[in-house]
Amino acid sequence: MPPPVQPDAETRLSVVVVAYNSAAALTLTLPALVAQLGPRDELVVVDNDSSDATLAVVRELAPGAVVLQTGRNAGFAAAANAGAAAATGELLLFLNPDARPAPGFVEGITAPLRDARGWGAWMGLVTAEDGRVVNTNGGVVHFTGIAWAGEAGAPAPGSLTGAREAAFLSGACLAVPRAEWERAGGFPGSYFMYFEDVDLSLRIRLAGGRLGVEPSAVVDHDYTFAKGLEKWRLLERNRWATVVRCYPGRLLIAVAPALLATELALLIVAASGGWLPQKLRGTAEALRRLPGLLRERRAIQATRVIPTSEFARWLTPDLDSAYLGRAGQLAPLRWALRAYWRAALSAVGERPLR
Repeated sequence: MPPPVQPDAETRLSVVVVAYNSAAALTLTLPALVAQLGPRDELVVVDNDSSDATLAVVRELAPGAVVLQTGRNAGFAAAANAGAAAATGELLLFLNPDARPAPGFVEGITAPLRDARGWGAWMGLVTAEDGRVVNTNGGVVHFTGIAWAGEAGAPAPGSLTGAREAAFLSGACLAVPRAEWERAGGFPGSYFMYFEDVDLSLRIRLAGGRLGVEPSAVVDHDYTFAKGLEKWRLLERNRWATVVRCYPGRLLIAVAPALLATELALLIVAASGGWLPQKLRGTAEALRRLPGLLRERRAIQATRVIPTSEFARWLTPDLDSAYLGRAGQLAPLRWALRAYWRAALSAVGERPLR
């Protein structure tokens, strides 16, 4: 793996904000952000063809911002990639338009680079409800690829008492040195939205990068999980794409039975929850993309420098997200998942890398 990016007194921060009908949110976020940017820092706003006053708000509140217009709703991933390509700073920060920085945020989010912690990428503490609760303090990934925001809904800051590593980083507030971003290849643009942050995080880890959370960098996110039924289609399509692309081969074999069982269980959950058509479409889209995903997988796995066991230790057998309901916390299911995961870890733990 190439050496981690070293801090530099002249390092510039480029903040990339992807906006889509985000005028109301930006009236809160931009003043809080712009007030903290240094004279050499830059703000890049990528507008996904908003029909509201987004552009007018940016011109008024951040007149020095670089504005890109995609001319269509290109989705978060592709628009963020475009913003990163236009940015000139050595440290990229992807910030949601409704993630309002707290005082001291920029100082905190740049600290891991100044302190030379050797992290490949990192995030801040993302709160909600005016800082009262956690939105995410580091993402969690189940071994079936289901991923969620860590400790969502817990009183802030949850268990985050100091800088630590995490399974994946939230795209709501994600910092990555440009050199690492370019090595990883950015977000998967075909995802449109959802799971692009999980995918990027896992690719950075495969290449030997560490993923950190900096608690002094706080943003308050105006977050709601419910975004319509189509969210489920994208979540399921992109979950499968991420598992196929990023899981090392031996791990993929070890979890294959669990993936099949999860698929059957999700069909029942989707039917009872009213999103079965979206579940079926998402899975069908992933299957249609399988030849391309396998090509992408070969390129991604060629970058892997860590053993399968190191990748696997950041996955969890517990389904303890507040968004997954009580079923995942039933004692028999928890016991079965933990037993399965112990067997899977044993299968991948002590063998050669390839």
